[in-house]
Amino acid sequence: MDKTVAIIGGGPAGLMAAEVLCGHGVQVDVYDSMSSLGRKFLMAGKSGLNLTHSEPFDAFVERYGKRKDVIRHWLMNFTPDHLRKWAGDLGVETFVGTSGRVFPVGMKASPLLRAWLKRLDETGVRFYLRHKWVGWNADKALVFETPEGIKAVHADAVVLALGGGSWRRLGSDGAWVDWLSQAGAEVEALKPSNCGFDVDWSEVFQEKYDGHPIKSVVLSFGEFRQQGEFIVTKEGVEGSLIYAASALLRDRIAASGNAVMSLDLAPDITEMQLAERLSKPRGSRSMASHLEKTVGMKGVKAGLLREFVPKDEFSNETRLAFYIKNLPVPLIATRPLDEAISSAGGVKFESLNDDLMLRSMPGVFCAGEMLDWEAPTGGYLLTACFASGRWAGQGVIRQLASI
Repeated sequence: MDKTVAIIGGGPAGLMAAEVLCGHGVQVDVYDSMSSLGRKFLMAGKSGLNLTHSEPFDAFVERYGKRKDVIRHWLMNFTPDHLRKWAGDLGVETFVGTSGRVFPVGMKASPLLRAWLKRLDETGVRFYLRHKWVGWNADKALVFETPEGIKAVHADAVVLALGGGSWRRLGSDGAWVDWLSQAGAEVEALKPSNCGFDVDWSEVFQEKYDGHPIKSVVLSFGEFRQQGEFIVTKEGVEGSLIYAASALLRDRIAASGNAVMSLDLAPDITEMQLAERLSKPRGSRSMASHLEKTVGMKGVKAGLLREFVPKDEFSNETRLAFYIKNLPVPLIATRPLDEAISSAGGVKFESLNDDLMLRSMPGVFCAGEMLDWEAPTGGYLLTACFASGRWAGQGVIRQLASI
């Protein structure tokens, strides 16, 4: 084919679309607003690149909630096992951690990205950095702001892989929402996903426990129940256990103004056993010493009890045991979108055909986090971004062959 495809966005979805297309005689040009590619991908790997997850496929697909039926098609086309083999072909071997998460042997994202970009370059993909897409002009050309000024580009097909609205400094600023809406696409408002929440801590608790981890607790909210850990911040709470429940908590806050999560601070002991131990004579010990001596409750966990157990019930062993197993923690607001690990919302699937092409703009495809789906951390986000880019790239090939 004597065709040119413009891919806007040099993250996992955009680069995977480029990889699919470059093997089909198509000139592929990748544009990115930043001075280097894969900024958010590299940030995701800062503490160990979690590429995907090893759990059974059907369980894996369930992680995508209300969009699982759509995303299943992408994942069947490019499974977590395919992703691991793909990384291996780039010279990056992977391993399964104790949690079932899959990581590169070296844990870092940079070797994988370097090898990938080298392969794309060798197959003829051209990269244009510091090219910020700002929409279309009257001639339906793509318009970019560049260091040399405004640049207009015509392409036979376009893949938009612009990310969501979190981590603005890494290039995902969500500015595309207005341009696509004006072009006739339906776009669900972007909102935080895998995010933290504000808690109205007392000044004493805030100053004493900011940055402290809370380990081995069970968080319950509605039908959600999961054991894990999280971190206290000056503003509220964040961390893996909070992120796992964040979509439910966020939606409740949006609907009613707040959400109350319940914490079991001692998952390995029953309420009855707690009450029995707490009822032992305290003698001259302070309540703090008694809590630590009888049930091992100290530090930030003891602080949480002081924060949320009514004063008149704190000295009642039965009630205190109840609160240790069922501590209500009110969340008053979702942390800002720019702080979130990822974002929900985006281009609605109703605006796209099965190949992820915009119905209102033939030849324009969307992929990655800018679509209206969300997933928890654990490799699910990255896997679906890779798979959607591959799916969109294959859709472009079919579209170009038909014209």
